Amino acid sequence: MASTPTSSSSTEWPPRRCSSCLLPLPSKGRKNVRSMSVVLLLRLFFYALVGNTFSLNLYNVSMKMTTATVASASSNSMPVITFCLALLLRMEAVRLRTTPGVAKATGVALCLAGVLVLAFYAGPALSPVNHHRAFAVSGETTTPSRVTWIKGTLLMVLVNATWALWIVVQVKSTLLKEYPNKMLVTVTQCVFSTVQCFVVAVVAERDFSKWKLRLDVSLLGIVYTGFVVTGVSYYLQAWCMEMKGPVFLAMSNPLCFVFTIFCSSFFLGEIVHLGSILGGALLVAGLYSVLWAKSREAIKLEESQEEGNKEENKEAAAAAPFAVEQV
Repeated sequence: MASTPTSSSSTEWPPRRCSSCLLPLPSKGRKNVRSMSVVLLLRLFFYALVGNTFSLNLYNVSMKMTTATVASASSNSMPVITFCLALLLRMEAVRLRTTPGVAKATGVALCLAGVLVLAFYAGPALSPVNHHRAFAVSGETTTPSRVTWIKGTLLMVLVNATWALWIVVQVKSTLLKEYPNKMLVTVTQCVFSTVQCFVVAVVAERDFSKWKLRLDVSLLGIVYTGFVVTGVSYYLQAWCMEMKGPVFLAMSNPLCFVFTIFCSSFFLGEIVHLGSILGGALLVAGLYSVLWAKSREAIKLEESQEEGNKEENKEAAAAAPFAVEQV
């Protein structure tokens, strides 16, 4: 799962201002450092454009149209979308006559149902855990209109599709096998994204008075995003992709959904609607349906490999006496 900010109170998404803090980090992996070719740098520039710049700026726009709860709930669709993209690229397979195949199809259907519930059903409002906001939010917050809510939800799904594409393309292109230094790959993408987001910010916001940083929770959010979201999270994502593949990357997202509901209600006084919880529950169910199917397939594959090894050992043991007689 890609980490995402949970506060919708910021006026703009910081264009990776803190990614420069990551520059000293590759010193730990200098043994694996080798020069990057121009082709590799161009590929990393494209990955940064898709996975960082485009997705995070679009994420900020969709957050302003919805809530942090919707953003966290919709993030559970990313593994299912990743699976669908991997299926199109023939990195995954679905056999509908088997139980895992049915579970995969069910997971995709539940994910689609969850997105539709998030977009088109609000339901009754639930009382916030804390009626007094722990963090002050600048300006008065207004409830988005129905059309704005639907647009924001669909844009949030597009964001997750973009992140899923970023994951699958890196695995498909065998990036980490060609250049195994995950830390340097992460830093390079962050630096490219910083330049790209700076260009976007200059074009989108020409009033430089809004660029000033203040000693408030917004500054804390920027620092947290720079070190944890951009640095630690992306490094762990690269490691997870190499070890388990693209589908298992965001399997901890349901915990993020639960934490976001509590934190947004307690700290921001956000009003959570029943539709957001139901839609998130459907997305979580779809996520674990696909992951269960993947785990069952992995178990069957291991069992078939063990049986194959046993058969080979039996054949080798049976052929040993004849080999001795010939000698």
